[in-house]
Order: sequence, then C-alpha cells, then structure tokens
Amino acid sequence: MGLSDMKMRALQTVGLVVAVLVVTLSGCTTLSRKNAVPHDLQSQAEIEGMPGVRYKFFSHNGLEAMLADLRAGMNSQDGFINKSATTRANYLSISGGGDNGAFGAGLLTGWTERGDRPEFNLVTGVSTGALIAPFAFLGSDYDYVLKRVYTEVSPTDVFINNGLMGALFSDSFADTTPLYKLITEYVNEDLLKKIGEEYTQRNRWLLVASTNLDAGVPTLWNMGKLASVGTPESLQLFRKILLASSAIPGAFPPVMIDVVADGKHYQEMHVDGGATMEVFLYPSALGAEARRKNIVSPYRDRQAYIIRNARLDSEWREIERNTLSIMGRAVDQLIQSQGYGDLQRIYLTTKRDHIGFNLAYIGPDFKEPHTGSFDRKYMNVLYNYGRGLARAGYPWAQSPPGFNHALNDDVRSQVNRQQLLLKGQPTPQSSRQSGK
Repeated sequence: MGLSDMKMRALQTVGLVVAVLVVTLSGCTTLSRKNAVPHDLQSQAEIEGMPGVRYKFFSHNGLEAMLADLRAGMNSQDGFINKSATTRANYLSISGGGDNGAFGAGLLTGWTERGDRPEFNLVTGVSTGALIAPFAFLGSDYDYVLKRVYTEVSPTDVFINNGLMGALFSDSFADTTPLYKLITEYVNEDLLKKIGEEYTQRNRWLLVASTNLDAGVPTLWNMGKLASVGTPESLQLFRKILLASSAIPGAFPPVMIDVVADGKHYQEMHVDGGATMEVFLYPSALGAEARRKNIVSPYRDRQAYIIRNARLDSEWREIERNTLSIMGRAVDQLIQSQGYGDLQRIYLTTKRDHIGFNLAYIGPDFKEPHTGSFDRKYMNVLYNYGRGLARAGYPWAQSPPGFNHALNDDVRSQVNRQQLLLKGQPTPQSSRQSGK
C-alpha cells in the first residue's frame, strides 16, 4: 500500500527539490549497499536457492522462461488447465493507487456478497494491488483481511515519518517498518502453503510487479512458484516483494534483494512496481509468442477483470503559481497518463487474444474529500462505495476511457440506492412508500 494521491504528490515534488539539494551539498552520506548487478550479467541474476521465481520479460530469456512455466503447467497431469476443467477462465488485475486500494478491497468483498465472484486463474498486482492480490487469489475466506487493512488502519500502521533530515541522510521520507509488520501478520506459513499448492496442483498463477531501479525495468515475480519453495527464506522474500512493490521512490525506502550472477553475490534495488506500470495483465509479447509456439489455451471463454484503484477523469483544481504546485500537478498528470496507457495496452492485448475486457474504476460520482494519507473516514467511504457498486452488480466497462463506457442513469440509481441501504439510510423509494 502506498500513500494517498495527495500525500504522494507532495512527497514526490518535495523529493525533487531535496534531490537537488543533496547533489549540491558536499559531505552528505550515502547508505552502503552491495554492488549492483553489472549490465552484462543482468540476464543471469537469480535468487540463490530459488531460481526461476521471477521473469525479466523485457528480455528474450525472460519471456522464454515464462513460456516454459506456462507450458509445464498446462501439461501437468493435475493442472487446472486440462480437458476436464471448466470452459471459462477468469483473470484479475489490480492496480496501484495508495489508500485508494480501499476501492478494490470493497469491490471484491461486495462481489463476494453478491454471490457471483469467480475463482481467478490468474491474479496480478502492483503496489497497493500487490498487497490485495494474494488475498484476492485465495478467495472470499480472506475478505476479512481486505476489510481490516483498508478500513481500520491509520498512517502509523503504515509508516513512520522521517522528516526532511531523514530524506537527506537516508533513502526516504518514511520508514515502512509498520507496513512490513502488517504484511507479516497476514502473510504467514499457512498462506504461503495454500498459494504454493494452487500453483503446483492447479496451475493458478499469482504475479506481482516491482521495479528494478538499478536496471530501470519491471520485474514480474511468480509468487506461486516462490511460495511452493516452502522455506523460511522464501517466506521472507515473499514478504519483501510485497513491500518492494509498494515502495514509492523517495517516499518509502527501497527494498534490497540479494542475488547471485556468475557465481558472485550482488544486490538489486527494488521499488514500487508503479514506477514502470500502474497495472498489468501479462506481457503483450507472451500471447503472440505462445501462439507462434502453438501453446493454445483450451478455454473457449476468457474474461479479464481490471480494477483501477484511481479515478480516470482529471479532477479540476486551480493551481497556484509556484514551483511545487506546478510540479505536483504535472507529476499527478504523468501518473494518470501512465495508468491510461496501461489500460489501453491491456485492452489491445485482450482484443488481439480474444479475451473479454472488463474495467472497474473510481467514478466521477465519488465525492468524498481526500484530505490526508490513510484518512480512515475517506477509506471507509471509498470501501463502501466499491462494495455498494459490486453488490448492485458492477457495470464493468467493456473498453478503456475514450470509448463508450459511461454508466447509464438506471445503473447509477441502483448503485446509489444500494449505497444508502449499506449505510442504513432510507432510499427515495422507501421514503415514498412510507409516506414521508
């Protein structure tokens, strides 16, 4: 989970100014680390004792490794993808968005309550979506975790503010020890075993993205394959990856991951997956290469559900004529544009691969003010907003922004009525029936 959009913008913009100060100040200290993986050894770097648990899909070798695991799962005797399996496959992608993850958490729990939430063959997550993903993957038994994390936490449950001096003499504005403690509370040996079994016995995939800051590229972690290792080291790495995927550069500290390449030990610096992509389904090249190699899914009906934990419309606000306000607004627009581009890429990939596209997002009708990071009131309202939409039957958009996907008045009125019922308030219809 990251910071709220407002807090994130503030930290990013102040961070830019601090970076300039750090460069100009002589004698400033730099935290020590092991050497980064040299450029010519990037493709060889592996986690010691856990080879093949991640994909560098920007490379040919990374794509081939992912295809090999895909083929092995499909050919597995006990694999979920076989002739006796259902004819429908469901995929779920959960985006970043900081405390706006309350929307996705509420939508999933409301979907459970409606009674038609499917089991997902593939779940992917970035940043706050990475924290939701393991629990969404294991199903409704873990809805209580989503509700607790996105309606009961406060800023002190996520980070400790280091202040400006912390940013100058360490690697971030905040210390995420509380967040790691929260992750550790729920990501335990039992959860790891369940995820590992789903991967090895049923070929269900859980993927999380982080950004390798040294190489400047995204890394996809096969969390099911990692979980199946079943060692204390794999549990620790599982937790660290979730922390890394939500580590907003500058705001939260990076996560250092030890690797081995050419028999030597190195260290990679990993940060928020949102630094390279806000949401992903699978590498676009994977589908094309799978067809070329005749790796064909047996499913006749494949549906992708994309949860964007953010608004898709630009919020109007008058920008003050000063450097930080202008920079903050520009960074905000860059993040929104990146998310829009990610949705477009997923849409085009699904159309090419004959997969249904279904998109959920925070609509322009959501009006609760976002006044601070991890404001419990804001998160509860947003959680119930997503929950109400799902309970009423979420009107999934069949295309990204720029296409015809507006909610009609009938659907919107149903949603508003459901939200009033959730709050225990009378609806316009019930008021008329009672003569009020």
